[in-house]
Amino acid sequence: MSHATETTLFQIRTVWHETGRVFLLDQTLLPTVEKVIEIESVDAMWDAIKRLCVRGAPAIGVAAGYGVWIAARQALASGEDVRANALKACERLASSRPTAVNLFWALDRIKIIIKDNNTSGAALANIILLEADAIRAEDLESCKAIGRLGAALIKNGDTLLTHCNAGALATSGFGTALAPMFWAAHIEGKQISVYADETRPLLQGARLTAWELQKAGIPVTLICDSTAASVMSAKKIDGIIVGADRIAANGDVANKIGTYALAVLAHHHNVPFYVAAPWSTVDISSLTGADIPIEERTREEITLSGDNIIAPEGIAVFNPAFDVTPARLVTAYITDKGVFERISES
Repeated sequence: MSHATETTLFQIRTVWHETGRVFLLDQTLLPTVEKVIEIESVDAMWDAIKRLCVRGAPAIGVAAGYGVWIAARQALASGEDVRANALKACERLASSRPTAVNLFWALDRIKIIIKDNNTSGAALANIILLEADAIRAEDLESCKAIGRLGAALIKNGDTLLTHCNAGALATSGFGTALAPMFWAAHIEGKQISVYADETRPLLQGARLTAWELQKAGIPVTLICDSTAASVMSAKKIDGIIVGADRIAANGDVANKIGTYALAVLAHHHNVPFYVAAPWSTVDISSLTGADIPIEERTREEITLSGDNIIAPEGIAVFNPAFDVTPARLVTAYITDKGVFERISES
């Protein structure tokens, strides 16, 4: 793998603002179609977050910030109260998905800016945009730090495993779980390879992670979720890196469903299990994982494959989007503030 500079390190734009407009890459269409769509209303942003057009905890936070600015911009154009409409948008967007804490963290930042500022109209709308841009820029820098710090845990020749998608697509660029891989391969020139879990039921690993790693030129092998135990048993895995949607104060981790099972397998096979996330993903108001709300999604995500019915009609379905991995199963947390064996050490 040839060396690269930090500025040329592989990245993808997920959600961004330019020329007074907000765009996002529609991730529901990947990997076959790369389509950029414009978001023109708060309802459209809510729908994009809910339908996973934009997904991944950091990226959702960025999207929410821009969603509030869209509300402010529309209020300004129609002569309505910018402050009231922006605060209303915060409440609307907060209802889109319950588990990823970055959504609420970003909206809280925007609300503080709105409430603490005495300006109104165009000036207030511009302040909201500046804050949304700052959230995006800070997330990008956080991902770079995670990549640099996490790469130190990866040795030349390592084979890693990851679950779901915590790459550039889930952030403002570079990613969280994939950032150390990109950094190790492209900046430090380490020869690494990756196994990517398919990640049922929406196949974020197959559709997104495998696509990202392949585009980045990192050797990747796609496996069924149920194959992870076999590859660990065969001693083919040197380390596991996953992302997080929320980390409780005690270090328990909410991440894509299947992460807990992977952590149990890693513990049994003595494989290091790392969680990579920006510090904004730590939620001190959730004392343990039991305090984290877990989103349940529609039955159709399990009973349908495209338009094909793959389960008996009327079958009961339980479809949590996330599970909670106890802190005791985490080898270390790779954050933008450092690498910690316990979350309380920060």
